[in-house]
Amino acid sequence: MRGRVLAAAVVLLVVAGCNSRETTDESESDGGFAPPKLAALTELGTAEGELSVLSWAGYAEDGSNDPEIDWVTPFEEATGCRVSVKVFNTSDEAVTLMETGKYDVVSASGDASLRLIADGAVEPVNTDLVPNYADLYRHLKNQSWNSVDGVAYGIPHGWGANLLMYRSDVVKPAPTSWSAVFAPNLSVVGKVTAYDSPIYLADAALYLMKHQPDLGITNPYALDDTQFAAAIAVLEQQKASISEYWSDYSEEVAAFKAGDAVVGTTWQVIANVAKSEGAPVEAVLPAEGATGWSDTWMVASASKHKTCAYKWFDHIVSPSVNAQVAEYFGEAPSNPKACGFTVDPSHCRTYHAGDAEYAERIWYWSTPISACLDGRTNVRCKDYEDWAQAWTTIKG
Repeated sequence: MRGRVLAAAVVLLVVAGCNSRETTDESESDGGFAPPKLAALTELGTAEGELSVLSWAGYAEDGSNDPEIDWVTPFEEATGCRVSVKVFNTSDEAVTLMETGKYDVVSASGDASLRLIADGAVEPVNTDLVPNYADLYRHLKNQSWNSVDGVAYGIPHGWGANLLMYRSDVVKPAPTSWSAVFAPNLSVVGKVTAYDSPIYLADAALYLMKHQPDLGITNPYALDDTQFAAAIAVLEQQKASISEYWSDYSEEVAAFKAGDAVVGTTWQVIANVAKSEGAPVEAVLPAEGATGWSDTWMVASASKHKTCAYKWFDHIVSPSVNAQVAEYFGEAPSNPKACGFTVDPSHCRTYHAGDAEYAERIWYWSTPISACLDGRTNVRCKDYEDWAQAWTTIKG
């Protein structure tokens, strides 16, 4: 199944942009690609009474982790749609789970969303049936990771950068470059963390874009043989410094609290948790920029609960709920009106909500394909299967 998904994704992504740098507000995303002919819902019916949600941790909280953190129960009470939540840890896991047909909606990052579209696992979304959609930031709509040829395939939820986290009591001076993990000094060798996913090769490629410009990398998701080999070499060299490859939030938090890790790639939500549990950590966006995510709520084409799905979409991007999610997770909300509902009045400023200049520094996750996404036509770029095989070899 994965091979079929990736083959379809190759066709899809040939004409799709990969990054906010390549799109503008309300931009067209993919002229010429024809995904499976699936129609969006035309009108809402009677709520079906249940909804199966596939979610990143922290996106669909029901009070079970913290009684004070619950936006699922109010949704259930208002709609009669009983929610079950399955948490995934990586985009690859999300794609695999969605292919089972067991889930109605998914919070997909860019390295999953286009694969799901290409495979027909998700269908277009009728944004007219989501009243709060009209208020969402324009720079998040109709982008290459959530639409095809101007057709929306989901509802933008939140976005952010993959950051550099460090223990401020150990790593001095405070790091400002990804050199802290890719060319670490001896004091942190054996105490570096890295994200456990093939997409992490893009972090190495982004580092090389700035530090070895002679390689000619202009897009960290478009690597020819030479560029790919260089990125692999960076990660192979880094391996000696790694204490842990993480995909589970709690594992990285525990490592930083114990001092087993002192510097590494992270998400803001992990830094938030680590700080709340007493770890002396800080997280920064390095000078080179960063990879990152712009997440999209998508509906399964096989879902039998689409009215509940659409009601969930409108609920999750409503100002008060979008504020709760963004503040709890640690990201920028998709609805600017959410900024008036955050407990911390400076949250949106801290997370650069609506800050297009900040967003320009982020290369959003996208699926690598053989047709180079940087526009080159005289070479073959490494595709996702190549990345996955290389990642397995790197980790050993």
